[in-house]
Amino acid sequence: MSRSSARAATEPLAALVAVFAVTAGLALYAGTLDDTLAGVGGERDLAGPTADAVERRVTSGGVVDPERVPDALAAVPSGYEGNVTLRAERQWSAGPTPPATADTDNRTVSVALGPATVRRGRLRVAVWR
Repeated sequence: MSRSSARAATEPLAALVAVFAVTAGLALYAGTLDDTLAGVGGERDLAGPTADAVERRVTSGGVVDPERVPDALAAVPSGYEGNVTLRAERQWSAGPTPPATADTDNRTVSVALGPATVRRGRLRVAVWR
């Protein structure tokens, strides 16, 4: 008797059913995860990640440069509107006025107001469709 006749074999139909079951399970998991991560109304949190990108764009050496605020709108995702507002003894803003329904993120930052003059300020990023 040859050794090859003692090997186990899987029926092709059983293998296809197993692959289908695994694929269906992954699809259900991904769909549930997507629904869980979605925010109110099915929209994702856009202001937090956008504020991170804006802060990286306007910050140099840990201090925000107010002159860079207009350039910060490049960090807003395509297909969305955005507003960036920086307040520290005065206010700098870029972008249209956000609606009340806009997703917003506020954070405290250090702001360079002049040579050797750094003050605490608030960076507010609003994102909407």
